[in-house]
Amino acid sequence: MSSELLDALILLEKEKGISRDVIIDAMEAALVSAYRRNFNQAQNVRIDLNLGSGTMKVFARKEVVDEVFDPRLEISIEDARKINPNYTVEDIVEMEVTPKDFGRIAAQTAKQVVTQRVREAERGIIYSEFIDREEDIMTGIVQRQDAKFIYVSLGKIEAILPVSEQMPSEQYRPHDRIKVFITKVEKTTKGPQIYVSRTHPGLLKRLFEIEVPEIYDGTVELKSVAREAGDRSKISVHSDNPEVDPVGSCVGPKGTRVQAVVNELKGEKIDIVKWSSDPVVFVANALSPSKVLDVVVNEEDKATTVVVPDYQLSLAIGKRGQNARLAAKLTGWKIDIKSETEAREAGTYPRDEALLSYHQDDEDEDFTFPEDKE
Repeated sequence: MSSELLDALILLEKEKGISRDVIIDAMEAALVSAYRRNFNQAQNVRIDLNLGSGTMKVFARKEVVDEVFDPRLEISIEDARKINPNYTVEDIVEMEVTPKDFGRIAAQTAKQVVTQRVREAERGIIYSEFIDREEDIMTGIVQRQDAKFIYVSLGKIEAILPVSEQMPSEQYRPHDRIKVFITKVEKTTKGPQIYVSRTHPGLLKRLFEIEVPEIYDGTVELKSVAREAGDRSKISVHSDNPEVDPVGSCVGPKGTRVQAVVNELKGEKIDIVKWSSDPVVFVANALSPSKVLDVVVNEEDKATTVVVPDYQLSLAIGKRGQNARLAAKLTGWKIDIKSETEAREAGTYPRDEALLSYHQDDEDEDFTFPEDKE
């Protein structure tokens, strides 16, 4: 051992972020393994590395006993007291057994083990870093693709984007920069495994936190998200500050904030509605861009029956039921939509005891894309 080794340990500590003590422990374990393998010794040994003097010694550790059965592991009380008269039974005696050519053999054998321990320490550092990033968003670079996964570089490690988490409308090419949502971080025998998603509702939430300062600082709260990735999403927002318009904050000046999120999601349309603790108001808002005439709530079944104008029935339901489906996911309520004519024929509308007409003031209108309004 020389000063060059000490310099190398210091360099590893700086470049890899691995504690010098971790590396020294790895080297000591490797040298014990090398000693036992190369000198056919199975006794309990300890390696003493002295970085200051650059020395390396091997000590055999033997237990003091009355009767010796295994001389590799035990020493008689008589022999122990020849070394030191103060030894008693069950004490541990250490005797130096460093072979003359141990340095050369140990260096060759220990190299691979030390490298492995250093690699494991690096993996531990990466795992500790990324386990704290679960349910967070990161920017990655597409590296390659196979039948099951797209591999995305997150800097120190490659994450995998499964087919089920890829947006159907997107094409991924090598070197593309994409934002991904970290869904899971696992420890494996080959190191940390990072799973990411482009379809998770959390991605939409994090994107709005980035684009909307009011959400990031807590002035506006994003209450719920319903998403059909690549096609359409709905989010509900709320603010306890009466002077803050939660929908307007998310839309931004001339729609710049919501448009930035739409661009990142390759054109996915996003409806932004006001959250309300009143299910009548919340369900009506969630069905935007359709206007709602009445909402009948069944608290026991957590279900609602919604009456809409005849000419807006298809708009309320949406293409392939998408609008109604997203509204149900957003609110957590079952939604049954009826046209005004159908409700009148069934005798359920209008209701004297209920609000006969639900409408939004123009200034409080929720945000939807212009082409979806009728």
